[in-house]
Formats: sequence, structure tokens, C-alpha cells
Amino acid sequence: MRVVLDTNVLARALPGRNNAAELVLLSLCQSPHVLVASDFLLDELGRVLRYDRQRKIHGLTDEAIDEYVAYVRDAAVIVPVPAAAANAVVLSDPDDDPIVATAVLGQADVLCTWHRHLYQAAAVQYLHRFRIRVMREGDLLAELRQGPTQP
Repeated sequence: MRVVLDTNVLARALPGRNNAAELVLLSLCQSPHVLVASDFLLDELGRVLRYDRQRKIHGLTDEAIDEYVAYVRDAAVIVPVPAAAANAVVLSDPDDDPIVATAVLGQADVLCTWHRHLYQAAAVQYLHRFRIRVMREGDLLAELRQGPTQP
């Protein structure tokens, strides 16, 4: 399964959390699964983890944040997402369009996110055209644990 983990999921998947987000990330780092990301997504992750409210939660230093982002980068297939490729799909939050583009250009099966805008009909229908499902990490983890379904 090819999966894009949105920034909000990756921010909760920090090592040692032992939560659904971390377990999904660890599962996607193992064959036959593929974690898909883009420079946009990884830059956003580094920025978000440096927000004061996030630092109060995770307590990581800048060096530890950089190490985590590098870990995700090394584990992922990085797809180029040129600014011009980001179609206006998420009208209520255009900042999510490069995440959608990452999923489409990376030929993902799933976009895992908590952003409510990506669950709106227009975004879901657009992603469905590319056979991409939108899921939260708990549901994705259950599916990953279930294993591949037989045709």
C-alpha cells in the first residue's frame, strides 16, 4: 500500500509515542508498503514541530526535529510537487492542495489525515478519481494489521 501521511499525522508519529500514528509510520517503513512524501510536506513538518504549542507537547530540540524529519525523508519515496502542479482542490484551505498533489503524483492508495477539509465532498471526489482514499490513522492501522485482502 502506498500512503501519504499528512503533517498532522506525522507530528503525532514521533518515536516513543506508541500511538496509532507512530505504529502506522513504522508499518509503512516496511515492505510491501510505501510511505510517500514531498519536500513541501517535509518542510511543513519541520515548521509545525517548531511551533511553541507543539514544542510544549513533544519537547524536542531543533536537532531532534531535524533528525526526525530526516528519518521520515529517508523512509519515504519523495515525489516532486511543483507549485504549478497544485490544483485548487481544497477551496476552504488551499494550503492542503500540495498534500493532495503529493498523494496524486505519488500514486498513493491512501491519504491519511485529520484535516477536516480533506474529508469534504469536493476533495474526496477529486481523490477518488485517482483511487485515493482519505482515512484517519486508526482506521489505516486496522487495515494494515488486517493485511492484504484476497481478490
